[in-house]
Amino acid sequence: MDKKILFCFFILFFLGLFFSFSSTSSLAGERLNKDNYFFFTKHFIFTFLALSVMIIISIIKTELLVKLVIPLFILSFMLLALVPILGVEVNGAKRWLNLHFFKLQPIEILKPIFILMTVKILTLEKLKDSQARYILSFMLLTSVIILLIDQPDLGQSILLTGSWVATVFISGVSLSYIFIFFSLFITSLSSLLFFFPEKFGYIINRLGLFFDPSQGDKFQSSSALDAIIIGGLTGQGMGEGILKDSVPEAHTDYVIAVISEEFGSVASITILIIFLYISFRIVKNCINQDNQFLKISLSGLAALLIFQTFIHAGVNTNLLPTTGMTLPFLSYGGSSLIGSAILAGLVLNYTKNKVYLYD
Repeated sequence: MDKKILFCFFILFFLGLFFSFSSTSSLAGERLNKDNYFFFTKHFIFTFLALSVMIIISIIKTELLVKLVIPLFILSFMLLALVPILGVEVNGAKRWLNLHFFKLQPIEILKPIFILMTVKILTLEKLKDSQARYILSFMLLTSVIILLIDQPDLGQSILLTGSWVATVFISGVSLSYIFIFFSLFITSLSSLLFFFPEKFGYIINRLGLFFDPSQGDKFQSSSALDAIIIGGLTGQGMGEGILKDSVPEAHTDYVIAVISEEFGSVASITILIIFLYISFRIVKNCINQDNQFLKISLSGLAALLIFQTFIHAGVNTNLLPTTGMTLPFLSYGGSSLIGSAILAGLVLNYTKNKVYLYD
């Protein structure tokens, strides 16, 4: 497999551990009256599990992994569908399933498998010259988005939509089809805002606050941006940042700002460069890949990784409205780490040298 991509993934997992130690110690000890290493210990355990998942997926026979796409998608989709019924509500959103030992966020597991399922439809031999494959893949996207909007989770909905557009574009779809699908998405979203303002009015509030900060409290976004400015190039030093103590969920949704405050913008830029380098290596591999399923899958997974990374960075730098998006590999959270590991394992598996698929 591509050793450079593998090395980059290991670096990201290690950096996630390091920054978790830095950003969660005071949170656990001072605010939650728990052992200082409570969150770090959990992050360490999930990192170990995530690395195991990544390695297992990467060494599975590629032909078998391709055949498992449909059952894996059905399983992860069923978990997502169970959220409205059995899910637990946290901060006004019902996105998690309580598995006793930890709370699972099914969409994190579903995202990379959704990309593969989309590609599976786009590369079906029976629909090779038919436009129906794009309609079927759009229906697949719609079914997932409906469940996400109900939670509500606009950030993941936008991320999946963007990744889907990138995937179908790479497959060779006409731009007119993308325009039609995009128009349908905007129309549907506008209809939700109009007919269900009590449930989805927060979207308008966030957009209004983003374009006009004087409309209300913009504490989280302003604090994150201030932390980045205070950190400067070299940072305030490990453990010296105040953002992690003042903003809720800073170790998940604002981790890049926490890193910038304590270790400087140089550290944050280096992390973003690592993500870009991984995507560059994936795209470079795609050019030499003959199998259409692997080529489009790798492109879609790269798009998913980069979109999520830069949505997180955009929110942290106040360039995008608040969405609550984690940073792959680095943000605290078991579901996010496992989801990142699945994506990494698939990338490593599909970039193996001399892979031949037989029908």
